[in-house]
Amino acid sequence: MDQAAPGRRRRVHSAEFKAQAVQASQQPGVSMAAVAMAHGINANLLRRWVHERVQPPADTETVSANPVGFIALPMPTPAEPPAPSAEPIRIEVRRGSTVIAVTWPASAADACAAWMRELLR
Repeated sequence: MDQAAPGRRRRVHSAEFKAQAVQASQQPGVSMAAVAMAHGINANLLRRWVHERVQPPADTETVSANPVGFIALPMPTPAEPPAPSAEPIRIEVRRGSTVIAVTWPASAADACAAWMRELLR
């Protein structure tokens, strides 16, 4: 996911991590700040990745010259309805005698995964 280069304070995020965060932030009804928090990054950084993915700098001629270093993934058009799912995601978290049950729509599986990563930190 992210690596701290020796002697540097900034983290370096892989192209896959950036693409996953950007794609998760583009889902309908998802807060960009919540996605950023779930991925352990600042919301302004995620906004920059989204902006650079959508509109690369004018001096960039090819995808390989993109300073962010990731390729834009195809996104479904707004006219496409999300695929219906029969079963929602159900998660039970137990800590001692406390049990929390969470039911999550399968159509928002990316947001659920981001939430789980944050919970399990």
